[in-house]
Amino acid sequence: MAPLLTPVLTLIARHRVLSVLLFLLIFPWLMPYEALAVNILIFGLYAVGFNLLFGYTGMLSFGHAAFLGVGSYLTGMSIVHAHLHWLIAIAIGVGASGLVGALMGHLAIRTRGIYFSMVTLALGQIVYYGFYKAERWTGGENGLRGVTVPAFEFAGWTIDFTNPVTKYYVMLGFVAIALGLVSRILASPFGAVIEAIRENEKRAAACGYDVARSKLLVFVLSAAICGLAGSLRAIHLSVVPIDSLHYLQSGQAVMMCLLGGMGTFFGPFVGAAVFLYLEDVVTTLTRHWMAVVGTIFMVFILFFPRGIWGSLIARWERATTPSAQT
Repeated sequence: MAPLLTPVLTLIARHRVLSVLLFLLIFPWLMPYEALAVNILIFGLYAVGFNLLFGYTGMLSFGHAAFLGVGSYLTGMSIVHAHLHWLIAIAIGVGASGLVGALMGHLAIRTRGIYFSMVTLALGQIVYYGFYKAERWTGGENGLRGVTVPAFEFAGWTIDFTNPVTKYYVMLGFVAIALGLVSRILASPFGAVIEAIRENEKRAAACGYDVARSKLLVFVLSAAICGLAGSLRAIHLSVVPIDSLHYLQSGQAVMMCLLGGMGTFFGPFVGAAVFLYLEDVVTTLTRHWMAVVGTIFMVFILFFPRGIWGSLIARWERATTPSAQT
């Protein structure tokens, strides 16, 4: 099997952004229905943002639902209350998420390990409570409704977001921009710095790198990408449910990242696809779907600790290493 995978994985590694986008172009036709493909696209982007912080920098956050929710709510509020154009609303949602990320990151990066995780969880819950109580603007426990984008003309084509296929490919354009940005970050000297922080933070500091500033910057970038996912989700659902900010959404990001393979470029989309597809299938069979999905998740963690895509990459690396072939 390894000789067959080697040329494919080599090509994917060399052109990772293009490879992911080519797969995502045909992805809606592989799913049972288009709306599921849109969900996977959005949550795949959410997991990509989380993976930048967790997989590449080694900082486990339990508060990333705050950025997903802030992006959703600020985009929705800009459309519903301010009647702004949806593109401007998305920009506001992303900017607001980045700003909240800067504030949370400034407080959280002073801690390490489990303390960092607990601080992000606490800060995320503060954001949740704030939006929950601002019922006049957010709808409180009922969520924000009426986030609609009217049909519009573009280059002679009518773009109607009530068509899930059209919606998917418009959102894929935003995902492509985000993936290009993440790929550029990882290929830059800054990408090498954050990976050095993941491997040995003290040694990175001893080498002269500003660890605190690097951690804060990657935290803000991660928040902005998750905010973009939240903005797209608000437009996709036409409502913003209050559970967008709930800590369970943060747990989903962790599960998707671990299922697909943390620290890999394509892994978050694999994890999002597996998680959401299992959820979609199992919920039709039993109301205890969380127990079934949780059991499957534990099996993967025990026997495939690097995740699905991470395990494939590891197997490919062993097959192509000369010492492994002798």
